[in-house]
Amino acid sequence: MMYSYRNQNGVDVRVARIFNTFGPRMHPNDGRVVSNFIIQALQNKNMTIYGQGAQTRSFQYVSDLVEGLYALMNGSYDMPVNLGNPDEYSVRDFAKYIKNMTSSKSQIVFLEKSQDDPSQRRPDITTAKTQLNWQPKVTVEQGLKQTIAYFSRVLEEAGEIIPTGPGAAKPEA
Repeated sequence: MMYSYRNQNGVDVRVARIFNTFGPRMHPNDGRVVSNFIIQALQNKNMTIYGQGAQTRSFQYVSDLVEGLYALMNGSYDMPVNLGNPDEYSVRDFAKYIKNMTSSKSQIVFLEKSQDDPSQRRPDITTAKTQLNWQPKVTVEQGLKQTIAYFSRVLEEAGEIIPTGPGAAKPEA
């Protein structure tokens, strides 16, 4: 659709495929795995995994995404580009990682897997590297430290937060 618009109107377009992104200022109950795990772990609540946790995900820090978008918008490459971090984690290992980083007493529990949950999400960023001279710079660990610190402050101000599900609660704005 974007390319038809470009051809019809003679304008420049850019298409970014954005993969899982995280960082400070995420909404605590946006339903994403990073915010869910951190909020659950910081409150020593059960960390919920849907399925057995063998499905994989990759996570990029928000500043890397911003730099990738900036490079895309200011470059001449106009085909689709994947922007994400190719470092891949099983959801189970990622939950353990966050639990350890937060020194949480949470238990990891497994719930029924949703039918539309893909088994793998890992971007091929070859085009971003070659056409935009871009790749992520912030490690997942570095980004998680910043994000955990942010959510710690949010919890301190808001009290209990239920990240997802029927009892979901968000902090007052």
